[in-house]
Amino acid sequence: MILPTDRAMFQNAWVCDDLEAEMKKWTENLKVGPWFVAEHNENITDVLYRGQPGDLSMRVALAQAGDIQIELIQPTVDGPCAYRDTVKPGELKFHHMCCWTDDIDADTEYYASIGVEAATLANAGGMRFAYYDANPIIGCMIEVIERNPGAEMMFSRIKEVCTDWDGENPYRTVDQLFG
Repeated sequence: MILPTDRAMFQNAWVCDDLEAEMKKWTENLKVGPWFVAEHNENITDVLYRGQPGDLSMRVALAQAGDIQIELIQPTVDGPCAYRDTVKPGELKFHHMCCWTDDIDADTEYYASIGVEAATLANAGGMRFAYYDANPIIGCMIEVIERNPGAEMMFSRIKEVCTDWDGENPYRTVDQLFG
């Protein structure tokens, strides 16, 4: 079987407990920004956590550093989730790399064939995504996002805004991307 995922990783993600503190570190020390913050609560549906129905919620911040999108994730879910599988409360750690896919079901089948479990399968506002627990192979998870025009447009706009950033207004909401 040929892996259907586009293996061009475009995002690196860290899990943290304090989104604001982490954005500030990246902005002040590495001059990365501006950050676009979103809350994902009720808009995440159809969650399967390790094959069983689950819940998932989080706050995320997205910025661009050259060709790599940086994602900071603060889990807000009370139960088990892919984030807490590898990053315990109170820790800051690298969690996953992300790439696009045109066929998330084929990806899930492929990863299962090589012993990599789907830690999470879910839908966020019509965008299907998955976290595959590739920790035994590469030391982190792999996220795939099923291509859709809305997500591609949002990520493209983040890259554009960050490329021309003048250092002002480092913390924004995702809603401000197109306003």
